[in-house]
Amino acid sequence: MITLEKSRQVLGRLRDRLNRAVKGRESIIDLVLVALLADGHVLLEDYPGSGKTTLAKALGDSILDDIEDDDIPSFRRIQFTPDLLPSDITGVSIFDVETSTFEFRRGPVFAYIVLGDEINRTSPKVQSAMLEAMAEKQVTVDNLSYPLDEMFFVIATQNPLDLSGTYPLPVAQLDRFLFKIRMDYIDRESEIEVLNTRLERSSKQPMGDLPAVNRGEVVEARQIIQKEIFMHPKINACLVDIARAVRAHPQVMQGISTRSLVLMAPALQAAALLKGRDFVSDDDVHWLAPYVFSHRMALAPGSGDVEQILKEAMAPVLDQLSRTTLRP
Repeated sequence: MITLEKSRQVLGRLRDRLNRAVKGRESIIDLVLVALLADGHVLLEDYPGSGKTTLAKALGDSILDDIEDDDIPSFRRIQFTPDLLPSDITGVSIFDVETSTFEFRRGPVFAYIVLGDEINRTSPKVQSAMLEAMAEKQVTVDNLSYPLDEMFFVIATQNPLDLSGTYPLPVAQLDRFLFKIRMDYIDRESEIEVLNTRLERSSKQPMGDLPAVNRGEVVEARQIIQKEIFMHPKINACLVDIARAVRAHPQVMQGISTRSLVLMAPALQAAALLKGRDFVSDDDVHWLAPYVFSHRMALAPGSGDVEQILKEAMAPVLDQLSRTTLRP
């Protein structure tokens, strides 16, 4: 049975490997690991060549399969295009002449870590297939449902500038992403380090002898974190008050969903573990709130920056929470 201390070790091993493989993305790596341990999904809004594939592949390579007779790959990449079909990602039933039965051939969505590249460039029909996979961890083909692995984790990307030939993500699908993270260019020193270590990182083992983790360790860590990281009832009250303040803001047309509050709870517990605490603090709420709430809000035309409005709505609630003792 994995303990809270072992959960910290699992997180530490993943963190070390990703920081070795991806330079200058420490804050992004921390958010991705929080989402992984919170059993959420991540939407990256980024530019081409920013390291998203390297990050997702490094995460997949860091999680080892520990299930016998299981041929699910650790990492798969799906390049979303306008002509993609739902069966291209979920799989298809093929008729076997010898047995006179249909055999299901699994698609690339059957993996531990799935990179959905340019997810807004495919049709709403394909996006709906991804919505079922992300929301219910299953896919439906020919009226039969096939479960995905419990480890299933999606990192999707979209280009914030290239809008030609894209389909905006439906609100329902945006709501299934725990975080929406905007990536910018890395700093000068990190970019120089990328060039200096390009040969090392292009090798078959860019993470060297750093230890990986087992799939089961990650799944158990998720469960332990939710049981062992203390979350004061006033944190729940704070989240509800933030949501109500955002909904009542005169410049907000669509507020924060109740689902986002439910998804944020395990994310706060994972953030506390990352910060070396066994309880959730107001700092965790302050850190994660923009990534969890901003993409779920719709503002009236000409209202300005969504994060600034969120900050204004949260300020009095977080100020009151900061005066509260949140330790167990």
